[in-house]
Amino acid sequence: MEKFDFEKSLAELEKTVLNLEKGDMSFEDSISAFEKGIKLSKECTNYLENAKQKIISLSDAENEEEK
Repeated sequence: MEKFDFEKSLAELEKTVLNLEKGDMSFEDSISAFEKGIKLSKECTNYLENAKQKIISLSDAENEEEK
């Protein structure tokens, strides 16, 4: 499985949003782009949530070592 690239996915999400905002796509293309945007958004959100949990765990471990 390919490693998730947050920056690449976020850039693709931004591009997808900009394309949707232009409003010059067909209805079918707009639906496809919207679905792609939702998928990218969920992937980015999951990545950030996992990073947050990792930071919390590391911080908690650091605090335990200081006691």
